[in-house]
Amino acid sequence: MQAFLRNMTNTAPYIVQLDQLELGVHTYDFRLDDEWFKALEKTEVLGGETDVHAVLNVGREMCSLRIRVGGTVQVSCDRCLQPMDSTVDVEDDIEIEEDEKSLDIAWLAYELIAINLPLVHCHPEGACDPEMIALLQQHLCRAAEEPEE
Repeated sequence: MQAFLRNMTNTAPYIVQLDQLELGVHTYDFRLDDEWFKALEKTEVLGGETDVHAVLNVGREMCSLRIRVGGTVQVSCDRCLQPMDSTVDVEDDIEIEEDEKSLDIAWLAYELIAINLPLVHCHPEGACDPEMIALLQQHLCRAAEEPEE
């Protein structure tokens, strides 16, 4: 997936050439939108609108990144398979290896979103696609009734 992203034209603005930065603090603010998420293809995230705030601290010996992502992403409901919104509000500190020459901040933001999504995605009760719920009810397994004594 990483190689695919590097070839996408819309990731270029989010790739920072670490070996070309001056020492000190560098701040990056950008938005990952539906178009960006859809270009990923075959991921759990179908779309969304997220704001990314990243602070890169470049030192002589090492670099560190504090990244915060907030907004909403779309995922498939596990019950009815229709898109649903999931709120994202995550922050992380990342140490960057000395030998790294570049850093794809958008990809790091995506990974932060993906690992912080809930394990189960379901619409609130009553909000699922009624046709799919009806189909599920037809195929629902029920425990056999116990005989009366």
